[in-house]
Amino acid sequence: MKKKAVYTFAKWQVQQGQLQSVLSLLPELIEKSTSEEGNLFYKIHQSLADPNILVLYEGYSDENALETHKSSAHFQQVVIKQIVPLLEKREVEIANEIFSEE
Repeated sequence: MKKKAVYTFAKWQVQQGQLQSVLSLLPELIEKSTSEEGNLFYKIHQSLADPNILVLYEGYSDENALETHKSSAHFQQVVIKQIVPLLEKREVEIANEIFSEE
């Protein structure tokens, strides 16, 4: 059976006054995450309605690649230790594609 790609949709509500601090950490996070084996893409979007809302859309070749990402030093150091304390709210949804173009 072919391993299925998994996708992460995360919504970060940044605390008032902390947006620049969070944004300054993102280039390192993107660079290190996209260089991981098994990473398909790592995109971060900013809400037009509320600039303090960031939406992350990430793709991984399979669940093992996602777990490797979550346990990586840069994820633990940058996301968990530095970014999460600056967030008011963090929602994460992990999903499989149900209809693909293949």
